[in-house]
Amino acid sequence: MLPEQFIFIAVCVSLFGDFLYIKSIIKGYAKPNLVSWLIWALAPFLGYFFAIKAGGGLSLLPIFLAGFGPLLIIATALLTKNAFWKITTFDIFCGLFSVLALILYVFTHNLSISILFAILSDALAGLPTYKKGWNFPESESSPAYSFSIFTNAIGLMIVKNWSFAIYSFGAYLIVGNLIMVLILYRKKIFKS
Repeated sequence: MLPEQFIFIAVCVSLFGDFLYIKSIIKGYAKPNLVSWLIWALAPFLGYFFAIKAGGGLSLLPIFLAGFGPLLIIATALLTKNAFWKITTFDIFCGLFSVLALILYVFTHNLSISILFAILSDALAGLPTYKKGWNFPESESSPAYSFSIFTNAIGLMIVKNWSFAIYSFGAYLIVGNLIMVLILYRKKIFKS
């Protein structure tokens, strides 16, 4: 287990990753899918709130940042002309199921089940961005995803109370971001 102070390094890394993504939006490279990023802002904030109720501490800052960064990215995309991805029927379908999962999450009184619904919502919201990243990897910026893996790993390394409600969202974020990084770098990784 790492000392809790390491979380502040993770916070800086996370914010730097968000800054690089925002810079990529402004330059016209990254084009965030607003359905994914909106749910990616909401689900972590709810996950953070319930994990705090479960007794989590500083180790939850990466989950809070997993919601805060997307808010900054959405604002930048909306303020920057032509900086967001066009929304398709698939995006709307995934978004509706994500919102349904969030609604179920909010009204569940069991913290572990609530966290599970938040993870489900976040994962469903990611499908449009995974699809976009697979088909158009140049429309994404990988540092935000890579740095999130690092940030959440640090968060897990300082967890004091290993209950599902506290560690699960951070562990999920590591897996979800790792999938996105692999999608974006698959051609370089699996060169034949």
